[in-house]
Amino acid sequence: MTAGLLSLSQEAEPAPETVAAIVDGMNDYNAAFWPGANWAARYIVGRDAAGAVQSGLKFITACEWLFVNWLWVATPYRKRGEGSRLMKAAEDDARAAGRHGAYLDTFSFQAPEFYRRLGYSEFGRIADFPPGFARIWLMKRFS
Repeated sequence: MTAGLLSLSQEAEPAPETVAAIVDGMNDYNAAFWPGANWAARYIVGRDAAGAVQSGLKFITACEWLFVNWLWVATPYRKRGEGSRLMKAAEDDARAAGRHGAYLDTFSFQAPEFYRRLGYSEFGRIADFPPGFARIWLMKRFS
């Protein structure tokens, strides 16, 4: 029996079961190619003395690589080494797990030079994404 066409719907806030079905389906499919890959997001959080969140890094270590989803540092803490500390913590975690390197994407108005100073090199770019800027992919192999 062949499957018919599916009913499609846009859902701004799908139910947790819906999200789980999609994530589980994708993970099950990928498991045949990447046994043991864990795509669960992890976080490194920076808090001030009062406990308020002032920085954070969301990352995944899967398929022998570290992927940095995003890195954020509150304005008063920028240019003081906090971003570098977050990246070092994620890279140290990845190295300890035997990962080969790290990759991420950023925009030209964000931090491409910051990542280059940390040893990352560009491997992809989309111009005018958003208009007037570029989306840039960078990577770094661990030695």
